[in-house]
Amino acid sequence: MPHEITINLHMHTRYSDGSGDHQDIAQAALKAGLDAVIVTDHNVWVNGPQDYYRNGNRKVLMLIGEEIHDQSRQPQKNHLLVFGAERELCPDASNPQRLLDSVRQAGGIAFLAHIIDPESPALREPDLSWVDWQIQGFVGIELWNGMSEFKSLLKSKFHAIYYAYNPKRVATGPFPAALQKWDELLKAGKKIIAIGGSDAHAIRARLGPLRRVIFPYEFHFRSINTHLLFDALATGRAFIGYDLPAPTNGFRFSAQGKETVAQMGEEISGQHGVTFQIRLPKPVECRLIKDGKVIKTWQKRETCTHITSEAGVYRVEAYIPFIGRQRAWIFSNPIFITR
Repeated sequence: MPHEITINLHMHTRYSDGSGDHQDIAQAALKAGLDAVIVTDHNVWVNGPQDYYRNGNRKVLMLIGEEIHDQSRQPQKNHLLVFGAERELCPDASNPQRLLDSVRQAGGIAFLAHIIDPESPALREPDLSWVDWQIQGFVGIELWNGMSEFKSLLKSKFHAIYYAYNPKRVATGPFPAALQKWDELLKAGKKIIAIGGSDAHAIRARLGPLRRVIFPYEFHFRSINTHLLFDALATGRAFIGYDLPAPTNGFRFSAQGKETVAQMGEEISGQHGVTFQIRLPKPVECRLIKDGKVIKTWQKRETCTHITSEAGVYRVEAYIPFIGRQRAWIFSNPIFITR
């Protein structure tokens, strides 16, 4: 059984536009039962807080990354999540390709943040989607961003108040446009890794006499997480889990060939046939996707299998009923079947 790490990534402290400090994040992560967090303040790499934090027998690893974007650009699109560079790179923010080249030279990896991030006119928040798709060298995309989804629901101040007091009703899944873009990249032969990000700020909001922390860190950390299997994030052996309705730990997706087994992020020959094996933490709706299209759906199953020899890009989606509607629960990274 491979080791599984639950990690929450993409979050902010007082060094940029969050309300808490690194200790607040560590304590919230410990309470939520996470294994690791990656703090990504805007255009500042904070050297120092990276360490293990403990509370009794529990420990959580805090890593420090950065969310970089060109602050002179209006609107400020093209946000890049940078992990593992271990130095400040925001001076290159004005040119996304130069920035990606600098990330690679520094030994880091980069993910395009909130690739779909619609505007919210009611709160005067602009569209901050990624727009420069000519760039090369990024490892993956942030397929599901918790704050972008919240922002998309804010059609009025009434909606803002409603969802601030009913945060469990916000998440339903990645934007369809984000899924479509990911599938387009995969079909084009690009092995793009998908991650889920909370984009946690713990925003302290006020409207007249009302005071509220919009999504405290701990709430975010119990919601949209990225689960890593085996080793590094850059391999794609990972899945996105919405852990609030039910824990997604234990999900597995693999492909058994004649002589080898492929895990998420890997490829395998379909020459002699391949058996996909899917294991879910509980019986829910499960969909097998090939090249962006659903080819098989199972209802209320914990284990699912499918045999094929067709080349293509295969991934899994799972959906769970929660607070009156069907919500996205698990999104796997793909397995690639070659001829």
